[in-house]
Amino acid sequence: MQKNRYSAETKWAVVKDKLSGKFTNQQIMEKYNIKNVSQIKTWMKWYRENQLHRFDQPIGKQYSFGHGPEYASKEEKANRQIEHLKMENEILKKYLEIKEELKRK
Repeated sequence: MQKNRYSAETKWAVVKDKLSGKFTNQQIMEKYNIKNVSQIKTWMKWYRENQLHRFDQPIGKQYSFGHGPEYASKEEKANRQIEHLKMENEILKKYLEIKEELKRK
């Protein structure tokens, strides 16, 4: 049995869709051709535990010392962190919108 490989972009898209609350796990699995719901749960765990370096690591490779691939420059790391913060900001804005909407009802 062959292992599936998902790009970092796919992983982030799954996390973003899941956090938006607009999609169920089943819908996300169909949209991104993910075989098992545990994969989504793993990526969400990485996100919640702020293990962002894991989104870029290849299958079977686990980084512990430097928390990421040796080839990643400071600029690449900074860009990834900026993208992560932008996503968090979008999520928080959406949360506040929903909260205000519920207050009005």
